[in-house]
Amino acid sequence: MKYQDCAEPLQADDRPGDAVRLADANINPATGLATGYLNHFNEAVMLLEMLSMCPDCLDDFRDWRPLSYREHFEASGFKGRDMAIAAYDAAEPSRRDCLDTLAGTMSAVLEATRMAMSADIPQASAIALAERAATLLRPPIARAGAGAVINGDADAGSGEATTPQAVVDGLMK
Repeated sequence: MKYQDCAEPLQADDRPGDAVRLADANINPATGLATGYLNHFNEAVMLLEMLSMCPDCLDDFRDWRPLSYREHFEASGFKGRDMAIAAYDAAEPSRRDCLDTLAGTMSAVLEATRMAMSADIPQASAIALAERAATLLRPPIARAGAGAVINGDADAGSGEATTPQAVVDGLMK
């Protein structure tokens, strides 16, 4: 599935459950998805961006591991985590698939970057790789959050389609 195929927003009355409770828990009532999941990817990007100023961030980045939406919320201290998981389970399957595809792409980029940085590479090369990976990750993170997937913006459907492998191949060029 291409991640820009997810542009159709759900109507709020299509969501099971209480829209106010979902919104209060930072879960989009129209989609049933929470941008809190993107914190997992934003943390890794932040570590990559800090690498040039703080080489010790490399160890923290190497410790980062991909997590599914459900795994992220199960491991979090987020008080609405059970609601976030239930809303995700009740979300439109094609929308969930879009988010999972984006998460898979971002995880593939981060895993390839981690593997490359696990080798003994010069610091300048690690910094360049980190900057390239961060640059590649910003669009899918934005697409997942502010775009059509989590927040249901129907105008966010335009963008370059890609697969996780294509993004990783671009990273390694």
